[in-house]
Formats: sequence, structure tokens, C-alpha cells
Amino acid sequence: MAEQKRIAFLVDTEGIEQVELTEPWQHVEKAGAVPRLLAPKLGQVQAYDHLTPADTFDVDVPFAHADPMDYDAVVIPGGVANSDNLRLDRDAVRFIKQHVAAGKPVAAICHGPWLLVEADVVRGKMLTSFPSLATDIRNAGGDWSDEEVRVCDMAGWTLVTSRKPDDLPAFNREALKAFGLHDLPSGS
Repeated sequence: MAEQKRIAFLVDTEGIEQVELTEPWQHVEKAGAVPRLLAPKLGQVQAYDHLTPADTFDVDVPFAHADPMDYDAVVIPGGVANSDNLRLDRDAVRFIKQHVAAGKPVAAICHGPWLLVEADVVRGKMLTSFPSLATDIRNAGGDWSDEEVRVCDMAGWTLVTSRKPDDLPAFNREALKAFGLHDLPSGS
């Protein structure tokens, strides 16, 4: 039997848009892979429903102890505070740079691409995000477009991006494809 794929979900300690964490997580599990929550430190992280505190989630691995080679793919959920703090975490930036350098796929939604901008891995790539990131992406050498989902296959890796929670069905579908996973039919 083949070993299960491991998918890293990168978040800060608070401000995560809950649905952008939980929906992709559930799809990864249903597809037979193992999701792991990576954050700045062990303990719990606080998710939000927009600006309202929602659930907490247990961290599996702190960034400082995370090896990108242990994971087959990465998901970066959004949330303004989550994403803004995440891009300032040196260990998170190191992790994503090494993951991309290894040619492993990344899926980022909403404000999640801020980490990719900080890691300087969007140059020459076409992506989408929450519209307020368009200038940051362009200034980092990427191209931005306003669309439900964008898949960019080039320079040895695949990048899947989406704008907001409404885009999650397309985001989940394309992320699973990029990760080499297959979603189960609805109702399964």
C-alpha cells in the first residue's frame, strides 16, 4: 500500500478564516491524505468567522521544527490578521521557500498569498487573491487576475490560488488535482 500524502496547513496563532482552513482540510482527509497544522508554536490557534472568534485548533508542528521535505503539498488559508502575521514569521517564510524550491505544490486562498509574496516566489507567476493583494503581487513580480481560481503550472511547481470563501468549491477541486489527490463524489 502506498504511503499517505501529508499536506501542511500553514497558519498563524490567530486570525485564520475558519472556513478556509476547515473546508480544504476536510477535502484532503476525504481524499485519503493526512493534513497537519503548522503554526509558530505548539498549543492552539484561534480561527475566526470574518471578525468573530470561532473555533480553536490544535497545532501539530511548530514552524521551527517543520521540515518541508516531510510534506507533499501546502495549503495557506487566509484571514487578514493570520496572513499579515504569517508573512512576518521567518520560519514560515523559510518553510515555504524550501517547499517551492523542491517543486512541491501550494494552494493559497484569500490573503494567504502574502506569505508567497514575502518568500519571493510569485515572480513570473499568474495568481489571484483577495483584491487588496493585487498591488503587492504585482510589485513582487507576479501577475494578478480577478477570477474564482487560478492554476499556474510553471518553473517546476504548481500554484493554486483563489480570492475568497465563496471560491472554495473551485479551490478545493483544483488543489486536490494539484496535490495528486481525488475528491470523493458529493454525498460520499
